[in-house]
Amino acid sequence: MTSMYKILSPLLFTLDAERAHNLSLTALKSGLVPSVGPVTSDRLATTVFGLTFPNPVGLSAGYDKNGDVLDPLAGLGFGFVEAGSVTPKPQAGNPKPRIFRLKEDRAVINRLGFNNRGLDAAEANFKRRKGTGIVGANLGANKDSEDRIGDYVAGLKRLAPLSDYVTINISSPNTPGLRALQGRGELEDLLGRMMEARSSLPDAGSRSIPLLLKIAPDLTEEDKADIGAVALDMKLDGLIISNTTITRPETLKSPYRQEMGGLSGAPLKPLALGLLSDMYRITGGKIPLVGVGGIQSAEDAYNRIRAGASLIQFYSAMVYEGPYLARKIAEGLDALLVRDGHASVADAVGAGNPL
Repeated sequence: MTSMYKILSPLLFTLDAERAHNLSLTALKSGLVPSVGPVTSDRLATTVFGLTFPNPVGLSAGYDKNGDVLDPLAGLGFGFVEAGSVTPKPQAGNPKPRIFRLKEDRAVINRLGFNNRGLDAAEANFKRRKGTGIVGANLGANKDSEDRIGDYVAGLKRLAPLSDYVTINISSPNTPGLRALQGRGELEDLLGRMMEARSSLPDAGSRSIPLLLKIAPDLTEEDKADIGAVALDMKLDGLIISNTTITRPETLKSPYRQEMGGLSGAPLKPLALGLLSDMYRITGGKIPLVGVGGIQSAEDAYNRIRAGASLIQFYSAMVYEGPYLARKIAEGLDALLVRDGHASVADAVGAGNPL
């Protein structure tokens, strides 16, 4: 199956990146991509923020913005899938072209701008899913919103009852001013209102849905300390580290390297890994971390886990490695756990980053 993608990818790379992406969604909807199911073992299965994952390898938000293909995605080998970002109102996003493949760098730059069909469409899709795989809802705010925190609250109320966890995405670089919500006062206000809204959900007494916060990689030391302190004080369920970067490493070779937007893929790896290591130490390992950014192999996933991640996610690497990369990473991760004598994923978390 991987070899078939290697054959087809040159043809896909002749297409505009966004058109190729949409074709992949159509292929999944049509059943043209065979399901392989998640890889699991006694070592790979792990319980994080009250949820039991068959393996720790997840699909990050951005691929399935509206929850159109939740069940087919679960069949690609992922231990969990995150859909979104979803905003309350439909949003067209930024002008095209807005996705650029940096083939020489195995990277992607996007300036999509939270393009999605809104909460009504996402809610309908979440209700239609038939599988039992773990699915997270990634929430965003509309560009023209007068109350961005209110947008996140609205998303929580609609999608939390249909999801296994909810991610608050305040780290996209493509919505002006959004990252300001990472400031200490703004973050306390945001999380306070979200936790209040969570407690008012109809089934809050029997099921407290995990709330995760997705942060940017472009943070100062003060930012890191503030986010860690607020997360600990407010007993946040998890941190996703990290979103795309607005920085441009000098090593980039692609002619698209100066395009505006968030950079993801291989060049993001050292920045995302460094931030993960820092946040694991800042939070004392007391908050589950999800490692994202530049993960392309089992070794990358294992390094993120050893640095402090309980789970990992990727998306950009599929552009270059194909739809079954999750299976390959999970199988390789299992072998690495065996090699180093770890009985479980949890046993390896933070092993290379002692507190």
